[in-house]
Amino acid sequence: MSAEGTSSLHGAVRAPRSRHTVQYEVLRWRVNAEHWQTSAAVVQCRHPARSTHPMSIHQRTSQRRPAMTRHCQHYPMALLALAIILATSIVESAQWPRFRGPNGQGFAPDTNLPVRWQGPEQATWKVALPGEGNSSPVVWDDYLFVQSASTDGRQRYLICLQPQTGVVLWQRQWNGKAAPKHRKNTFASSTPATDGERVYALLWTGETYTLVACDFTGETVWEQNLGNYTSQHGAGHSPIVHEGKVIVANDQDGTSVILAYDARTGKPLWQTPRKPFRACYSTPFVLQRPQRRPELIVASTAGITAYDPDNGKELWHWEWRFDGMPLRTVASPIFASGLIVATSGDGGGARHAVAIRPGESGPVPDSHLVWENKRFLPYVPTLLAYGEYLYFVNDSGIAGCIRAATGERVWTERLEGGGSFSASPVLAGDRIYAVSEEGEVFVFAAAPEFRLQGRGSVGEQVFATPAIADGRLFIRGRQHLFCFASPAATRR
Repeated sequence: MSAEGTSSLHGAVRAPRSRHTVQYEVLRWRVNAEHWQTSAAVVQCRHPARSTHPMSIHQRTSQRRPAMTRHCQHYPMALLALAIILATSIVESAQWPRFRGPNGQGFAPDTNLPVRWQGPEQATWKVALPGEGNSSPVVWDDYLFVQSASTDGRQRYLICLQPQTGVVLWQRQWNGKAAPKHRKNTFASSTPATDGERVYALLWTGETYTLVACDFTGETVWEQNLGNYTSQHGAGHSPIVHEGKVIVANDQDGTSVILAYDARTGKPLWQTPRKPFRACYSTPFVLQRPQRRPELIVASTAGITAYDPDNGKELWHWEWRFDGMPLRTVASPIFASGLIVATSGDGGGARHAVAIRPGESGPVPDSHLVWENKRFLPYVPTLLAYGEYLYFVNDSGIAGCIRAATGERVWTERLEGGGSFSASPVLAGDRIYAVSEEGEVFVFAAAPEFRLQGRGSVGEQVFATPAIADGRLFIRGRQHLFCFASPAATRR
């Protein structure tokens, strides 16, 4: 894939600046007389610097993980107290490093985001992006990254902005070409990922996938050609980064694989074939159960599969059983109340959501299916987990709440004036932000009763999932990127 260079649009490009952010794995514990469970949510909090040499995110997490694991095994109540202390002290997170934020769970601890505004003129800032795209923004401290593409399909862009001001720091450009795609799709629907050292972007040329790594000054570090991509709907997969590896689940109508590259060098590490049922677009997450190795969780038409992220070995697999034609997974899987929840559907209205207990090894028996729903849950937007409940906004604009452990419906409510939804809702503290395809923003409580707390608008179509970082809500429209900041964030 030919690159056309880096352009710094507003002055000199700055080298990355660390705020010495420290990553904590805050565990929400549920304790009863018989057992305890974890529902892990990775959050970031600022911590006073102890060294003038900032550690990478991999170094920080690896140094803390062994001690955390020992405490998880032997001192759950002590960790519960620690988690409560940390959770109450965390106000904002300066990182939203991948699609749907830390570990893809759609949660940020920020609690002071705006909840009401009239239109785009009330945004803290608004920036025109070249072409169009459905790529969501990702943020690492003072750097925001987003992808875009020309409407004629001939150019692909990776853009770096300053999240506080919207100033464009640099822009990379590659050649591509037009290809068939869904009417709601674009040539830039993949969301980049970052580890605080590099940003990783999956570029669809119209024929092939190219995985590109750039440093924070916009210089290319490495590129890898992932081969041909085939789907009547076009492309839209998003990479993730886990412990020094960039991982892509490439489920398509052609040869489907999941593969990993060394984040620093781009060296291929492993590649595992997958069943090529239908092109699917869900993004994996990493499940860390007590006393077990990390499990890379992938949902597709084939089912729910866990891989060892170190070597790509399949650990266990649950097979999806459909009533008729196999359905497509677009929304990403999540973890809630000890269950993995995944959804599927198609454009004709068929829906099928499942919640399973994670497997141990090999084929997962049918007895692990805890509940399923074939009616009102989303096809494209991903669910949110908060406490013992799951929250959603489905494709037709119905918001709802169900019990995560049983699938029991608690409430549903139409978001009047919203129309259709493709973007996934996100959770800021205990407030849910959902953005419709028409750019209408709804803010409602993550609570067992529906409470609409605010509304806003960005005045243009939105298909990209919002991002939250450092007291700022970022909404990517088809042509613009909008920022709505808390009063405290605007003073920084």
